[in-house]
Amino acid sequence: MGRPPEHSVDEFVDAAVRCFAAGGARAVTVTAVAEAVGARTGSVYHRFAGRPGLLAEVWLGTERRFHRELVAVLDAHPGADGVVHASGWTVDWCRDNAERAAVLHAGVRAFSPHTWPEAARASLADNAAARERELARVVRALRAETGRGAEEILLALIDLPISVVGRYLGRGEPPAPSATGLTRRIAALIMAG
Repeated sequence: MGRPPEHSVDEFVDAAVRCFAAGGARAVTVTAVAEAVGARTGSVYHRFAGRPGLLAEVWLGTERRFHRELVAVLDAHPGADGVVHASGWTVDWCRDNAERAAVLHAGVRAFSPHTWPEAARASLADNAAARERELARVVRALRAETGRGAEEILLALIDLPISVVGRYLGRGEPPAPSATGLTRRIAALIMAG
């Protein structure tokens, strides 16, 4: 029986996220991640299919985490008020998770998905399909509850907070605390019609 692993997969992924936030995709190397964790490079290769597998896990894990938390917020806060709340929540999440927000802001292309292992590319497609299904479910429910059109709901829920945080993240800064209130006020105006 072998000895238990000294470092978890999450530790390696978290280190890779930090490397990405500090220097972009070029900074995410097997050596840099191993050094950040205090492990040997072989430990990284043992857990991931090289750098492409590591990049895949950084994107997929961050995307899944954000989506799961956003859906939970929407389920806990229904109706127009829920859209307003979730819009501000996204700004707060990006401030509280600035390194992971940098990952999402960069977009999947920054992680070279064409180089990923086949299973990771399949997960990317599965995540996208699940996200679209969940978003369609949320929009249908919100249209019925609020009378607002899908475009208005998506503008307040998705496009507005992305626009607000993008201004900050593009400069390498977390969103200012005042950005949350601003986002919620604008989302409320959109949802009020």
